[in-house]
Amino acid sequence: MASDLRARIQADVNVARKARDKFRTLVLSTLLSDVRNREIDARADIDDEALIEVVSRSIKQRKDASEQMRAAGRGELADHEDAQAAVLAEYLPEGLSEDEVRAITREIISAGVDQIGPLMGQVMPRIKGRFDGKEANRIVREELAG
Repeated sequence: MASDLRARIQADVNVARKARDKFRTLVLSTLLSDVRNREIDARADIDDEALIEVVSRSIKQRKDASEQMRAAGRGELADHEDAQAAVLAEYLPEGLSEDEVRAITREIISAGVDQIGPLMGQVMPRIKGRFDGKEANRIVREELAG
């Protein structure tokens, strides 16, 4: 049984193909290919949660590529990667604000967790796919220091 999110992505690929939107078709087809590869690895259909992980990883790869291209003076290629990341971001759940992540972090600290490893171990599952891990790490460090 296909997940709701996967069905939505497949429908959007079909719409993009009919509209002859090569850029969007390429981005979404690549995403579906990544999903199929994940299913082959898992030897089963994946649920929406696992699909969100695939989308998040794809966005992270594009952001990393964009940073590298900007550092190399290739702004037009970096913009292309950023545009792909923006298309993929449409399939993530609504993101969390920095204040919401700080509140989650403070809640866990008040429960007695005072080391970075265990704290990140409790924060990440709660924000997975809705907030950047690097930024979360920065917030956790600030909250532990403060």
